[in-house]
Amino acid sequence: MALFRGCALAISRRMMSTTQGLGPVATTIQKKLSESLEPAHMDIINESYMHNVPKGSETHFKVVVVSSKFENAKLIERHRIVNSILSQELSSGVHALSINAYTPAQWTKDKAVDSSPRCMGGFGK
Repeated sequence: MALFRGCALAISRRMMSTTQGLGPVATTIQKKLSESLEPAHMDIINESYMHNVPKGSETHFKVVVVSSKFENAKLIERHRIVNSILSQELSSGVHALSINAYTPAQWTKDKAVDSSPRCMGGFGK
């Protein structure tokens, strides 16, 4: 998982029940996406440490999700699917969610996902 700095958890079908190291919000994200999308691969990355929030916060996430349920769906539709699944979390504490949604045909084991930029302080600061 050298592509990411900070807390990351890669989840595959054979590790689907693994939640060690995840906080309660990340655990909920993992559970909801797993149940709804049956992903072939999923990464849940808590990027809160990159922002001006208290240590241990769960407010900024990146999810990488590979699911056959994204077949024939445009990118915006995939994002809407994920946002819909996580609507409660997005309305009650998750401030930012970066979504990388792929079909199994688009995903390769060595696929690189760009690192997120450091926080610039928000509101043009």
